[in-house]
This record gives sequence, structure tokens and C-alpha cells, in this order.
Amino acid sequence: MHDMADTVLSIRSLEVAYGEIPALHGVDLEVARGEIVTLIGANGAGKTTTLRAISGLLEPRKGDILYRGETIRGMKTHLITKMGISHVPEGRGIFSNLTVHDNLELGAYLRKGKIAASELEYIFSLFPVLEDRQKQNAGTLSGGEQQMLAISRALMAKPDVLLLDEPSLGLAPQMVQTIFRVIREINQTGTTILLVEQNAHMALTTAHRGYVMETGRIAFADTSVNLLASERVKKAYLGG
Repeated sequence: MHDMADTVLSIRSLEVAYGEIPALHGVDLEVARGEIVTLIGANGAGKTTTLRAISGLLEPRKGDILYRGETIRGMKTHLITKMGISHVPEGRGIFSNLTVHDNLELGAYLRKGKIAASELEYIFSLFPVLEDRQKQNAGTLSGGEQQMLAISRALMAKPDVLLLDEPSLGLAPQMVQTIFRVIREINQTGTTILLVEQNAHMALTTAHRGYVMETGRIAFADTSVNLLASERVKKAYLGG
């Protein structure tokens, strides 16, 4: 395992409830600088809830969330974004009545100063199709293009850590390949990624390590290579 000094995100004994209904029962999870870590598990296991707690959308009942060694538990979402954690929620959350370009500009709104041309060039190098669609309303994009825009908008905030919730949901297989290729490219430029994904095979072939979540708890964790080879994972999540 990695040196604690390299830990960017640390979740400790996290408990979250929706009203009286507990959703997370003491979740522990670590993400080191430069890693892609994936969280896999059945629907309703608590994966989305974990991301929502990290990004400040849900207030934990117990436990702590540390970013670079400092607690961010209970902080407002926009302050967490400002610190360097961007969340691409399930369902994408783009502004469909605004243009692609305006969506990208909004992604950078927490930063002072103008967007540099090089930033847009970087986005368009990842997703060339968005360059051609800049003046189009985001609502007219295909599902896959909207997912590209959602990821791009999060990148405009220049995050250290990117939280991705179900990036492949509802996309055609070819588009899934594209999205995951870009996730790897984003990671190679130095962005740390915590990925929640239904497609366990795709997630584990992309990530360095994985956590398997069952009913609000981490059932087990290992390197992606080991998880792909595990009979338990094959049976439950890889259609083995």
C-alpha cells in the first residue's frame, strides 16, 4: 500500500442517513495522490451516497472526511470545490438551456480571472466533438456528449480530485470506451479520481484499486488486478 503522506482523501467511520434510514454504516476509504480508485457494488449499496457526502451534498451523522489531512466534513459544496474536489453527479447535472461554451465557463466560475485559451484547448483535445458544438445548447447533445460536457465542466474548476458518479450509465458501448479512455488521460495529467461505476469490469480495468460496497459498508478492498481475479467479485459483479 501507499505512504500515508500521499493520501489525498481519507474517509473514516463514515455514517450517513436519509432521515431515519441509515445509508452508510462506518465506511473507511483512502485515495492516494495520482490514483484512480473505484467503488463498485450493487444498486443501493451506498456508492452515490459516499460521493455526495464527500462533496458536501449530504451531512454525515458520524465519522470524518479528510482532504489532504484536513477535515471537510460539513463544509458547503462550493467551498469543497474551491479546495480542489469536483463532483460529476449521476445524471450529469449540466445546464441544458445554456450553450456548451457557457456550461464550460460556469465550471470555472469559482476561480477568479479569465479562462485561458489553453484550458479550452485541453478540454477539446480530450473531447474534440465539444469544440464543434460550442454554440449549441447543451440539451441538444447526445447522452454521451452530455457526459463529456459534464466531465469537462468539472475539469474547468482545475480539481486535484475528480469524483465521477456512473459516467457510463445509459451510454452506447463505443461511447463508454471513449469516456473511459479520457478518464485514464485525465488521470495521467495528474488528477486523482474516485470513480463510482455500475460496469464493474470497465471500472476495474481502468482503476488501480477498488473497494466493493455492500449495503452501506465496505465489504472488501484490493488492487484491481486481484479483484478482477477474485471468484467472489466474478460471481457477484462480473457476470461470472
